[in-house]
Amino acid sequence: MATQSSAGTSAVRPNEPAHRAIATFDHYADAERAVDYLSDQHFAVEKVAIIGRDLELVEQVLGRMNYGWAALRGAAAGALTGALFGWIFGLLDWVQPLLTGLALAFYGLVFGAVVGALLGLLMYALQGGRRDFTSIQSLQPRHYEVLADVEVADEAVRLLTGRTDRKE
Repeated sequence: MATQSSAGTSAVRPNEPAHRAIATFDHYADAERAVDYLSDQHFAVEKVAIIGRDLELVEQVLGRMNYGWAALRGAAAGALTGALFGWIFGLLDWVQPLLTGLALAFYGLVFGAVVGALLGLLMYALQGGRRDFTSIQSLQPRHYEVLADVEVADEAVRLLTGRTDRKE
């Protein structure tokens, strides 16, 4: 059950103008082209928004994971982190900040790679073979709506429907 806070907040924001959908596209590039066309026609594009609707989680599998890849990925992440921390701490040296920063960045890189590889191996081993692949997750909308403020929506629709689509 939803409750309203004592401050009396509401889902409707009275200071924001109402919007109306003026076009729907399957691809972002098409929605972008429509807004670009409106801009070319000197339309007030600051009153337009592109909204992605019906989000879905897409997980692209990149390949198999094994102990070697787990160690390599952990070492890369650890090396980058270690080098960054070493460089920052080295810059705090008042006498020779550049040389100290580079030296500590190198030591941080080596230490971070070793610790990262060990942690990568440990984390992979603890999974017990449940996830033997690598992947990238992203949220992708099924379609895109171009919205315009209500007071200019009719003009935007007129401009968009009056144009001839051409591929460039």
